[in-house]
Amino acid sequence: MNLNQLKYFVAVAEQQSFTKAATQYFISQTAITQQIHALETTVGLALIDRGTRPISLTPAGQIFLTEARAILKHMDTAVWRTREASTGLMGSLRVGFTKGYEQSGLPRRLREFHREYPNILITCYRNDTDALAAGLLNMEYDIIFTWDSTNIRQEDSLQIRLVEKVPLYVAMYTSHPLARRPSLAREELKGETILFMSPSGGGDSFGDAYYVQLYQKAGYQPNILMRTSDYESIMMMIAAEQAICIVPEYCIGKLRSVDNITFCPLRGEEETEEILAVWHEKNLSPALRHFVERLG
Repeated sequence: MNLNQLKYFVAVAEQQSFTKAATQYFISQTAITQQIHALETTVGLALIDRGTRPISLTPAGQIFLTEARAILKHMDTAVWRTREASTGLMGSLRVGFTKGYEQSGLPRRLREFHREYPNILITCYRNDTDALAAGLLNMEYDIIFTWDSTNIRQEDSLQIRLVEKVPLYVAMYTSHPLARRPSLAREELKGETILFMSPSGGGDSFGDAYYVQLYQKAGYQPNILMRTSDYESIMMMIAAEQAICIVPEYCIGKLRSVDNITFCPLRGEEETEEILAVWHEKNLSPALRHFVERLG
């Protein structure tokens, strides 16, 4: 069995004719008939019913056709990937990400991609979610990692993939009465002064409204002292014992050692932040295509 035999078999099956398949590959009908017969001998089964007009596949042939197409597709993929690896895929990849997400697994993703494609220049841009969405629509970024502050799912021109659901934590000063709890529910934060970590620069977005609704669902209106996307400033204010804040897990990795701040996980299925990878469907960049394939 060889690839030519698979190609000839697929052509015969699709054309329902030995003659038309032979014409497609510029060989004689006798040659293609011989190749199909050799293939059937190797498989040990008749794949083509020659007694029908036009010819048709046997039940075994129907199954083999699916597998043959898959093999040929995998072979084509292997060929172009090998060629790209040998010539060195070149280009650029512009990656935007929401503030704080530099502490997530994103650096590892970029590092692995760079090792595989060292000739692709990766440039990174840290911004508010609103600016990321606007920049993507204007083709200023190839891909962004963001949480939804603009109802970005409503944009038909964008492709969206959920990357992860990040658990939320309550950040508070160490002497806070709730600081020793193993976990907290949003209901237990009633009456607390809140520093609201907003995904957007304006502090009044689709994403903000979603999390305010979670407070309302818990039975109260949050007492918000300040809205900001600058989590470093938030941490300073918490350390000064002015308020508490709910933050995504990726923000706290490098902050656990900050003086006078502790973190407590927030209970509840809704207490997560969805990180989306978003790119424009009209962006035909090979670098982007390869990167998206590796998102999993």
